[in-house]
Amino acid sequence: MAFTYDLTSDIGKIRLLIMDNQSGSYLFEDTEISTFLSLEGSNVKRAAALALETMASNDAYVLKYMTLLDLTTNGPAVSAELRKRAADLRAQALFDETREDSGAFDIAEQVQDVFGARDRLRKQWLRQG
Repeated sequence: MAFTYDLTSDIGKIRLLIMDNQSGSYLFEDTEISTFLSLEGSNVKRAAALALETMASNDAYVLKYMTLLDLTTNGPAVSAELRKRAADLRAQALFDETREDSGAFDIAEQVQDVFGARDRLRKQWLRQG
């Protein structure tokens, strides 16, 4: 039973996002969170979303809708909220990825004739050396 909660590590950040930060009653082992991280390409928000989706589909965690004496549990509502949070995290991850590439550009050299082709080859040769 391995549990660590270090906010400087990716596992700690995922635990923070899914609120699995109580050492006495944690849901996922460190190895399980590491697996989520590897399945989602080392993206912390996507790994947290996968963990939330796993929680939402787990009957033992979500329970069913039931009333016992004065206590009512609504598992389907909890499951829906977990899935909504997972969708929000996936949207944030996508936004972060597109924002990182938004300032990128590339240069394409065009060659119009034989002289331009010769000039381009010479410039490529100069760039290598």
